Amino acid sequence: MAIAVLIADDQAMVRTGFRMILEAEPDMLVVGEAEDGDEAIALARRRRPDVVVMDIRMPRLDGVAATRRLLAELDPPPHVVMVTTFDDDESLYESLRAGAGGFLLKNAPPEQLVDAVRTVAAGEGLISPAVTRRVIGEFARRSPRQSSPPDALSELTERELEVLRLLARGLSNAEIAEQLVITPGTAKTHVARILMKLGLRDRVQAVVFAYETGLVQPAG
Repeated sequence: MAIAVLIADDQAMVRTGFRMILEAEPDMLVVGEAEDGDEAIALARRRRPDVVVMDIRMPRLDGVAATRRLLAELDPPPHVVMVTTFDDDESLYESLRAGAGGFLLKNAPPEQLVDAVRTVAAGEGLISPAVTRRVIGEFARRSPRQSSPPDALSELTERELEVLRLLARGLSNAEIAEQLVITPGTAKTHVARILMKLGLRDRVQAVVFAYETGLVQPAG
């Protein structure tokens, strides 16, 4: 089945460009366009997209606030890829806090947009490779951490805790596999089990969880 995508951006030319890129893919279908966060929420309720490509800065209701509402009000909630022209830590941080599963800059090549939609639709989550580790560092420095580990961590095996720490550092499945001398498939299985046990949507939520609980401390 095609991935149903909703595009939310206040610039018509951007929406048109995104639609052309996505609808050129055989496994994607754009089910609607919105020019602000309020319209995005209304359309998402009617069209039930799998993925929302959401601009951060829009009139009336911005992308961060709209994402929070979408994830809280829709069941099941869509996955959200946040896009912006601004490469700033505040936008990245707020996107993560809102629960977005991916983040891309608008000047990223078309294939990165396509890959982002496919990745978050699969529940894996991503941040643009150009900013991943910097964003994680910023999140780590600013995120409030709990004074004691939550009970949920006791559900994880020692190997799963190792994987979660590496995942929180921004490592891909292939990099985790290399670090632990296991296969990429095994690494992917460990990540899937971690998300299931902790009740998390995707890798991005796992990063948030690891830093907020103090499992991983910011470097430096």
